[in-house]
Amino acid sequence: MARYLARFRQRFGIAAPKVAMRTELAWYWRWLGIVVVLATALALALWIYDTGRRFAGFDQRELQQVVSELRRQDGRVQSELKGARTELEKLRAESAASVSRRAIEQAAQRTLAEQIRVLEHENARLREELATFESLLASEARDTKPLSIHRFTVNPDVLPGEYRYRLLLLTGTARREREFKGRLELVVSLTEGGKDAMMLVPESKGAAAAAFQFSFKYFHRVEGTFRVNPKAKLKGVQVRVYEGKTAQARATASAAVE
Repeated sequence: MARYLARFRQRFGIAAPKVAMRTELAWYWRWLGIVVVLATALALALWIYDTGRRFAGFDQRELQQVVSELRRQDGRVQSELKGARTELEKLRAESAASVSRRAIEQAAQRTLAEQIRVLEHENARLREELATFESLLASEARDTKPLSIHRFTVNPDVLPGEYRYRLLLLTGTARREREFKGRLELVVSLTEGGKDAMMLVPESKGAAAAAFQFSFKYFHRVEGTFRVNPKAKLKGVQVRVYEGKTAQARATASAAVE
């Protein structure tokens, strides 16, 4: 009996355990509170991090502004560079065209100068021939000669040992009724190896001799070249003109080499 009474006192007496009353929250309110706390903590952490970087002299927004400004400047520089390259290509094209025009003008000037030189030489030659014809027409000796040689000259040419000869053949008035047919021969006197020598041009009667044959009625201009040993010294040249197949020359003339 005493044992039951002790238990009753422990449960309902002064020594009985205390009872606490609290309100039960739903689970979604708990999760919402957790999310809010975590978000607040994250924002606070970012603010502290950003404040610390600014305090240390590093501002990301300022850096982004600097990067944006540099990108704008780079775009402007690229645009200016592109324009400069276009202008450079244009100037190069104009320079190439100018150089080409200058080269063409210089070539045209050289050609024109060469033509003028040739025309002046031809004009001088024609004047000399005109003076020769006028003097021949004024002379009575032209009736006594069936053929005469005028203005026979021999001069060194471009290549060593090469010489160019020129002469003018004129028939007398007694022979102008018919055509003169003949051939030309050059007798070249030279010194070679300390000895005097003589050479005939043309040397043979083959195809080379055909170039020295001619026919004319009033006058005939002859011009050509011949070659000797470059080490030989030319002393003089005599020209002989033959009519047809005769062996006796109709006219002869000599020229000293300048």
